[in-house]
Amino acid sequence: MPFHNLEIETQGPTATVWLNRPEVRNALDEVLLAEITQAVNQLERDDRIRVLVIAGRGKAFCAGADLNWMKRMASYSEAQNHADAMGLATMLKTLHGVRKPTIARVHGAAFAGGMGLAAACDVVVAEPTVEFCLSEVRIGLIPSTISPYILQALGTQAAKRYMLTAERLGAQEAHRLGFVQALSEPGGIDHSVAQIAQALIAGGPSALARTKALIDAVANRALDDELVTETAGLIASVRASSEGREGVASFLEKRRPAWLGSARG
Repeated sequence: MPFHNLEIETQGPTATVWLNRPEVRNALDEVLLAEITQAVNQLERDDRIRVLVIAGRGKAFCAGADLNWMKRMASYSEAQNHADAMGLATMLKTLHGVRKPTIARVHGAAFAGGMGLAAACDVVVAEPTVEFCLSEVRIGLIPSTISPYILQALGTQAAKRYMLTAERLGAQEAHRLGFVQALSEPGGIDHSVAQIAQALIAGGPSALARTKALIDAVANRALDDELVTETAGLIASVRASSEGREGVASFLEKRRPAWLGSARG
């Protein structure tokens, strides 16, 4: 099935999903949401792809909800709105839950759902002129569907300020708060993304997937006997795996691990 509102570009083991609605600053509607979900699922199944990058064509990463989509929502019943909102919820959950590492390549603006899209990725790389905004309350709405990802990426206290005030959040401050993990040099965002992608590709594919699962499993857990036993069991399982044995052997033998043999690009 061809995509109408996005493009997939591959360079070696890195795949970039380009939102391709530059005329509306890559605003989200039900079609684009479905295509992002489909693209992520498709790339998840492709063993040649090790890293996913989410990016936007044109002047902005993603401006939030499409105005025409919002006009259609205005006439929906509560039940219809719930079904419609599940499109965004499903896309974010799919992106957040993908086993492969994800990078948000953010330029221009990332507003509302666009900020949620970035928050659902593992690493956010931004140009220094980027502006983020959680603008929902200004039009009488709430940032509900994106809230789990925003709270996790921004932190509860900072999220309170920016959700409640709808103030714009500059890239420098977003970096200080930890929402952005890497600020690129002006005009150098692709170089910054490539550097992080290469660092991710150096890790074992299974180790990366299991580390993502580990972070989700351990975050905000009580440090009790159950957690201690669980984490010991996880590392024991990984050490005994074929990838774990290969990784340790390659380190001791001072050679490249097998998974890097085809991970050049």
